Amino acid sequence: GDHSCTFTYSAQGGTNEQWQMTVGVSEDSGLFSCSIWRPQGKSYLFFTQFKAEVKGAKIEYAMAYSQAAAGALNDIPLKQEEFEITETTVSHREGKFRFELSKLMIVAKTPRDEL
Repeated sequence: GDHSCTFTYSAQGGTNEQWQMTVGVSEDSGLFSCSIWRPQGKSYLFFTQFKAEVKGAKIEYAMAYSQAAAGALNDIPLKQEEFEITETTVSHREGKFRFELSKLMIVAKTPRDEL
């Protein structure tokens, strides 16, 4: 529809890593979600930068993780200082980001047409 999610990054290593991206819209089209993650859990990529951008919605909630849940392991969130969230983007914070990313989740609210 009118929503999109774009993930751009720069990384080294991690030969043949499998990643997934899922986008979804709630039944009433009020919420839009975008998730990017490595199903096997921890990524061995050395991320120098990342940015996820949504179009057609404003970010309500976002979280980035250094490790994604897999088996008995849980998600491990990045420290708040490692990334920043604006109305439409989630990105690494230069000089603070520690080069590890395995999962990124965004929930955004779509604009409503007032009657």
